[in-house]
Amino acid sequence: MFKAVKDFLNQVYLEMNKVAWPTYPELRGSTYLIIIFSLIFVVFLFGVDWLVQKLVSVLL
Repeated sequence: MFKAVKDFLNQVYLEMNKVAWPTYPELRGSTYLIIIFSLIFVVFLFGVDWLVQKLVSVLL
């Protein structure tokens, strides 16, 4: 049982060393891109919701 856990953790350690981790500037750039895209998407959804609300109020 303990040997299997030890082997598993050893394999996890070896695989984690193979990962190409992003540099700090790459990580920061990706974060900014996600935040900007999320804000644009929020504005778009707000607009669609507002239009649907107006359309429903006109129809009712």
